Amino acid sequence: MANKTIEVLHERCMGAGNCVEVAPDFFDQDPMDGTVILLHPQVAPGDEAVVEKAANVCPVAAIILHSAAS
Repeated sequence: MANKTIEVLHERCMGAGNCVEVAPDFFDQDPMDGTVILLHPQVAPGDEAVVEKAANVCPVAAIILHSAAS
C-alpha cells in the first residue's frame, strides 16, 4: 500500500483549527493568523484514518490527500 501525502491549500484556510484538534501530530496553527501549518507531509499507513478525518472536518476543504506514486 502506497503512503499518502498531504497538500494544504493555504489560500482556502480560514483558521478554524479543526485539523489541529483531530490530528495535532500533522497540523498546527500559525500564532499570527490561525491558519494551518503542515508539520508532516508524509502519512504512514497507520495514520491515514486520522489524517483523512482531519481533511473531512475542514470546513473549507483546505486539506487534500494524495496517494504517493509507487
